[in-house]
Amino acid sequence: MPYIVKRIICFLAGLAVESFGIALITKSDLGTSPISSIAWVTTLRFPQISFGVTTFAVNVAFLLIEIALLRRDFHPVQYLQLAATFWFAATLDVSMRLLTWFVPDAWWSQGAGLLLGCAILALGICMEVAPGLIMVPGEGVVNAFAIVTKVRFGTVKVCFDVSLVIIAGIMSFVFFGRVDGLGVGTVVAAVITGQIVNLINRFCRFVPAKPRVSVRPAVAGVRS
Repeated sequence: MPYIVKRIICFLAGLAVESFGIALITKSDLGTSPISSIAWVTTLRFPQISFGVTTFAVNVAFLLIEIALLRRDFHPVQYLQLAATFWFAATLDVSMRLLTWFVPDAWWSQGAGLLLGCAILALGICMEVAPGLIMVPGEGVVNAFAIVTKVRFGTVKVCFDVSLVIIAGIMSFVFFGRVDGLGVGTVVAAVITGQIVNLINRFCRFVPAKPRVSVRPAVAGVRS
């Protein structure tokens, strides 16, 4: 199998795993992940629109912001982010349907679902990032802000996630008069997912951007 195909498969599989993790976090009914907060609140207000569709729309908005920030530095290949987002949104809807049976009504089952969802999300992130192909819009727009502002990516990421949660909270108050779709799970996902990513990367290796070259020591033959 060509190595680029392996990278693409790892990337797409990572997005699918991510979508399942986000769906599990959301179905735990303790709040969704920060990056999905606006999309989830919109879906709660307009239930006829699926979580995947609102997620796709929000990511298209991220991509437009990215284009506006980078201008000439935005390379046409990055339009492939739309294809990646479409795949992610589609697998998110599939994941939500697969988890229709999961309706936890006890705190321990909600907590277990949340923690397992965070672990699965972290695994998907590792698989998505390892091949070094393209960024999804949620990360691409953070990278664009980091380039323009000259601020570290991690710092911008935290500020960006907090901003999304604040916007989602305001939308929730406008739609429902209370905070709905957000909760302790949103905070937990924001705090521990990155730590789990670091832990997974320490012990697991996925398809990297470049193939590993194994060097075998030469064995000298001895003639008698």
